[in-house]
Amino acid sequence: MKTFIRDFVTNQTVSTTFLVKAKEYRNKKSGGQYLTLTLADRTGEITGHWWDNFEESAETFDVDDIVFARGLVIVHRNRLQLTIHRMRLCDEREYNLTDYFPTSKFDVDEMFTELMQIVHGFENQNLRQLLENIFADEETVRKFKRAPAAKTMHHPYLGGLLEHTLSLLKLAHKVGSHYEGIDLDLLQTGAILHDFGKIDELSYERGTNYTNDGQMIGHLAMETMMVSDHIKQIPEFPVELRRHLLHLLLTHHGKLEYGSPKLPATPEALMLAYLDDLDSKVEAMQRLINDPQATGDWTRISPMFERPIYRRRPTTKADEQPAEKAAVTVASASASAQSNDVANKSVPTKPNGSFNNPFAQLAELMNE
Repeated sequence: MKTFIRDFVTNQTVSTTFLVKAKEYRNKKSGGQYLTLTLADRTGEITGHWWDNFEESAETFDVDDIVFARGLVIVHRNRLQLTIHRMRLCDEREYNLTDYFPTSKFDVDEMFTELMQIVHGFENQNLRQLLENIFADEETVRKFKRAPAAKTMHHPYLGGLLEHTLSLLKLAHKVGSHYEGIDLDLLQTGAILHDFGKIDELSYERGTNYTNDGQMIGHLAMETMMVSDHIKQIPEFPVELRRHLLHLLLTHHGKLEYGSPKLPATPEALMLAYLDDLDSKVEAMQRLINDPQATGDWTRISPMFERPIYRRRPTTKADEQPAEKAAVTVASASASAQSNDVANKSVPTKPNGSFNNPFAQLAELMNE
């Protein structure tokens, strides 16, 4: 029976199957090599280290293979790891592929139906026709429902692209409605299509990797070309509307160093870039907090946030420490904190904006 990663506990000996997501030989400080692996199933990932007697078995499997492993679960830097004792390639009869690929917790058919209901309500006939034409292709819809939104950073699971797209679409309507003069149909179309190129940028039938087109062209260019081709098939599609829509796609990363070839130059483009960034980061932060392999109050340092994230959430449980008692604790710690103040002031801090501060980014965009 398959034992899932989310159920692992410290000092447990496990014997179960995994998807190999990464495989790397590394040098020991004492000489010789060891094998480090990223192992996964649909509930999460765990790093595995195989220290000795791995050479012969390791040559029988590779990335994207399903393997059987036996090892000891340990804790290292607040995360569970697996010390591998033995491992072998699995026969196809030993596993079910659905056990190894994380999937959106939402029903993809229901999400797609909700998205198309919003599209059918557009007042702009050209944008409505454009989207209906794109989604008239069954293979396109199949890939859109299955694709992840990214390989690792945010919504990196099957159905993640559709989940992220629908979430951004709803955010666009709510925030766009708050401001006067925003073209809601345009903004929402940008939300639907902003990552659409990922259906072909990524391969996701077995593991998530970049396709050749994904490596050499990238989703911003791929979706812009695709949308431009579809626009040509709609007679008398307004030139200005085309310009605005393609601008949304090309600028939605927000900054040149993030991969956008142009900076947002319209209210809709600015709004899309920030809402996309918001939705991506909130999902990524929540996934870090809920990581089944994390232990303690803080997550690991995340490349996206450049810092660990606090995992404890506010609670109203009766056994929670009352605020007045907490205040006493804070007061007693005050003197110690003050004594360290001078030392702390000497610690260099990162310049404004290095922590992905949205307000700093907004100021930079407004000054450019």
